[in-house]
Amino acid sequence: MIAIVGAGPAGLAAAWRTAAAGHQVVVIERAPVVGGMAGSFDIAGLRVDHGSHRLHPATPPPILAALRCLLGADLQVRPRHGRIRLLDRWVAFPLRTGDLMRRTPPTFAVRAAADALAGPLRRPRDDTFAEVVRAGLGPAVLDAFYAPYARKLWDTPPAELAGELARRRVSASSPADILRRLARGSRPAGRTFLYPRHGFGTIPEALAQAARDAGAIIRLGCGVDALCRRPDGRWRLALADGTSLAAEHVWSTIPLPALAAMLDPPPPPGALESAAALRHRAMVLLYLVLDRPQWTEYDAHYFPDPDVFASRLSEPRNYRDSPDDPADRTVLCAEIPCWAGDEVWRSADADLAARLGRELVAAGLPEARPVEVASRRLPHVYPVYRPGFADDLSALERWAAGAGLVTFGRQGLFTPDNTHHALAMGWSAADALRPDGTFDHTAWRAARDGFRCFVVED
Repeated sequence: MIAIVGAGPAGLAAAWRTAAAGHQVVVIERAPVVGGMAGSFDIAGLRVDHGSHRLHPATPPPILAALRCLLGADLQVRPRHGRIRLLDRWVAFPLRTGDLMRRTPPTFAVRAAADALAGPLRRPRDDTFAEVVRAGLGPAVLDAFYAPYARKLWDTPPAELAGELARRRVSASSPADILRRLARGSRPAGRTFLYPRHGFGTIPEALAQAARDAGAIIRLGCGVDALCRRPDGRWRLALADGTSLAAEHVWSTIPLPALAAMLDPPPPPGALESAAALRHRAMVLLYLVLDRPQWTEYDAHYFPDPDVFASRLSEPRNYRDSPDDPADRTVLCAEIPCWAGDEVWRSADADLAARLGRELVAAGLPEARPVEVASRRLPHVYPVYRPGFADDLSALERWAAGAGLVTFGRQGLFTPDNTHHALAMGWSAADALRPDGTFDHTAWRAARDGFRCFVVED
């Protein structure tokens, strides 16, 4: 028996592949529905997501082919049509050469061009987010975009964030990379993404159904209270409903610190100290219901500057072509970074909506005037990579591996990866399980090394 803790994309992909290979699988999820942060739900009769989600065309072909088989024509190829507020001007996103030339302030363009020429001579003076971006893309791009965005997302000066965060989160590492992306973005095929007709959550829902059809059991609304490894190497999971479960393997996609807190007996003090040092930035997702068919033509607006406290604002119905969407209303989703328990986290939805409305108008956007406001609060969204985080993460991973646990997924690996990366992790975990039920740790270590090369796709 393989017990998988967490029913997000990574856990469900692993469950489906493992069950299809003939193994017994149980997925345990504390929430009443599958999907985690990749799930969807209804607001005012319109399907919405937990923020802006897309399936990137860089999804590995075998995984994309499997999803196409599960979703069929419901997995649509859609044009990307977003924009970034850059130095008080709107710039198309993905970036396009002509648009940049027309809209970028001349002083910034001159600085960026000079930085590009000097690029081969720059070297990072320290392994920090600020230095990796400055050396790769230049001071102009750092000052105008990445530095303010880093402060907004992680509430930390970019000079106090580890360089690994830039390597994992900044997909363009040099002016040449930007030019290649501009060339790609100027072609129609380079400006597309994949998205299900009925919301992004259709992906984990389809994976869950495929896992059930293959024989997996998915227990929803039932978290794990404790994990105990018995002398024979098997596991006993004490569940929140008072029952227990025996398993040969435990695979976890939940946050590593939460996993450490479940162990009975608990991990050694060093591992607990490392767990406490790993922090996530939280997010309030604020949904504004408007009594109009569309707010703007854009799928998403990005706000790196501090003038708007949301980092991104998306309009879900612009992500898809769905006959199920009501014709007389739309919903906006604002992503507001914060710390769990801080002032923003505790604020009433109406107060957050009023502030957001004022800031959007000041940024030159249409007045929203919501007729209804709703919210979701997510405590673990952006892992904070402070200098030295890698030592704490390595210590925690060594403890987990030594305890016989397999961890993967965004939360399980403390990583900011895309959904297609999480799916690849689930695929690899299933592939490391041999037909006789033993786990190929050598193959898994090789896969894990590959995961460290993942870079977030914009």
